Amino acid sequence: MGAGPAGLTFANVLHRHGWSATIFDGDASVDARDQGGMLDLHPGEGQLALERAGLLERFVAIARHEDQEQRLLDHMTAAVLHEDVPLPGEGQRPEIDRLVLRRLLLSPLGEWDIRWAARVREVVAHPDGGHALRLDDGAVGPFDLVVGADGAWSRVRRAITPIMPDYTGISFVEFWLTDVDDRHTDLSRLVGRGTMFALGESKGLIAQRNGNAMIRVYAAFHRDLNDEELTGRPAMLGADTVLALFDNWATPLRRLIADADRLAAVRPIMALAPALDWPTRPGLTVIGDAAHVMPPLGTGVNLAMLDAADLADALVSASDWREGVATFERGMFARARGISIACQHGFAEMFGADGADNALDR
Repeated sequence: MGAGPAGLTFANVLHRHGWSATIFDGDASVDARDQGGMLDLHPGEGQLALERAGLLERFVAIARHEDQEQRLLDHMTAAVLHEDVPLPGEGQRPEIDRLVLRRLLLSPLGEWDIRWAARVREVVAHPDGGHALRLDDGAVGPFDLVVGADGAWSRVRRAITPIMPDYTGISFVEFWLTDVDDRHTDLSRLVGRGTMFALGESKGLIAQRNGNAMIRVYAAFHRDLNDEELTGRPAMLGADTVLALFDNWATPLRRLIADADRLAAVRPIMALAPALDWPTRPGLTVIGDAAHVMPPLGTGVNLAMLDAADLADALVSASDWREGVATFERGMFARARGISIACQHGFAEMFGADGADNALDR
């Protein structure tokens, strides 16, 4: 379940071994909705998974190697506090837009491998064995194995455990700046070729250059989850409300919000407890955010894709696929635990009172 990076990587690795899988996804089509910002795939994780899927060379050919810069700006002056600009050919984490990655991962698969507009409402045990999926238009299955690559609010995980993600106390509001090289040239220079951070007063502005001359801006701040403005409906939250939270910040940074073409999304940041795991449930497993959602510090998609490749390889190499799933889960939880602890600690420091100093010390 889920035609994101994890689900599609899983299907591709199985496909290379001659196994088939059917992917169910609630999106109406590949590009029916915005997929989110850019991703940097790490050599030992996301790129390794693509290699095992037979897609690494194609990824290298289409990734944005020129957009690997990172810079940290002073929130009061917009002066550069730290900058990392890889020399040509030296950067190891090229960027790729999520939709471009999705299309890459879909390209080897047949149309029959994906069921679009198939929103899964519930995963239920079938009387004859296996599990069935209840969709909006009826039930399908049963299936011997259901793999949940369906994100933080995974329906598959709900069939395994009642545990749900907790709110971190921090929310992101996403803004879009479009045609930046012509319409927002000064902001384009401010952000640079990659990712810009400005941190202070337990808040942050993060701006990422995407493809097609677009910049996504994330305004990050502490807010009660019960706040009516944090319902996930951007229309209920005005840009002026967000801008007021940064009223004493440097003018160029405030313009990342004030000049935005669109307030695109409100995202309360959720995470599962780092020490979380559960006994293996025959016929069900989860990978990626469904298993270990953590704050967005560039790690989640890499772990998700590596989970996917590891699970696929475990299935095809085990004499009993059920034992292969159990072995995979033990390794996945062990790997994710330490990374999740570090990620949640780093996220809290990033949006603490000394966020910029903490970032400089890392």
